Amino acid sequence: MKLTTLHRIGWLLLAAIAVFAAFGPALTGTDPFAQDLGAFLQAPGLAHPLGTDHLGRSMLARLADAAQLSLGLAALSVLSAAIPGTVLGILAAWYGGALEKVLLFISDSVLALPGLLLVLLLATLAPGEFWPLYLGLSLAFWVEYFRVVRASARTLFASPGVEASLLLGFGLGYIVRRHVWPELAPVVRTLASFGLAAAVLAMAALGFVGVGVKPPRPELGVMMTELLPYYQEAPWLIAAPVGLLATTLLALILIQHEEKAA
Repeated sequence: MKLTTLHRIGWLLLAAIAVFAAFGPALTGTDPFAQDLGAFLQAPGLAHPLGTDHLGRSMLARLADAAQLSLGLAALSVLSAAIPGTVLGILAAWYGGALEKVLLFISDSVLALPGLLLVLLLATLAPGEFWPLYLGLSLAFWVEYFRVVRASARTLFASPGVEASLLLGFGLGYIVRRHVWPELAPVVRTLASFGLAAAVLAMAALGFVGVGVKPPRPELGVMMTELLPYYQEAPWLIAAPVGLLATTLLALILIQHEEKAA
């Protein structure tokens, strides 16, 4: 698979954001919750490279903590959706019959409910907690993997290579490993890239409308809501979470283009 310049830029951006999210909170050496009202809306400087917010908190420390939360929860949600969705899609295509009908009924039922609405319904059970966001995003995303993998696997199971393996006595495990997964892997990677972008954007949107994580825990959408009233006095503050969100989505879009081109 040949990578173009744009693809490399996408991977480099994503790697830089991942490193910032993983090690930024420790490297900043500043408590993202520590308030200093004497440092109200300070401009970027040596002490605070991204300035301070309306409560004197370090924007760099809060942005690093928000990146860790958003990317970590998004990655966990995508992983929790991709694994069962892929496995159930393969099993439905292999066995068919009643199992396939039941799984299709469940997936159609979940698909009939918009993903963000499902997250909102779960968020009402425990406002401000992490698990409703994680559970809602996972439940909303697994259907996409299931339906795409099932449709692709049905075609692959009817291929001559699979039929030859069946005649030789090989089971499902070997067939999936040898014939099915190599063809499904690029599709699943593309879905995961789209899902990660959708999860990050959904979390920011929920935080912006006050449904996601509650203050004082930093999260990109929550930070935008908190800093929006001060955009005239300190426009660099709201530019930080908006810029990080835009850069993350840009990196994932470039990676998605790579997967489709491949």
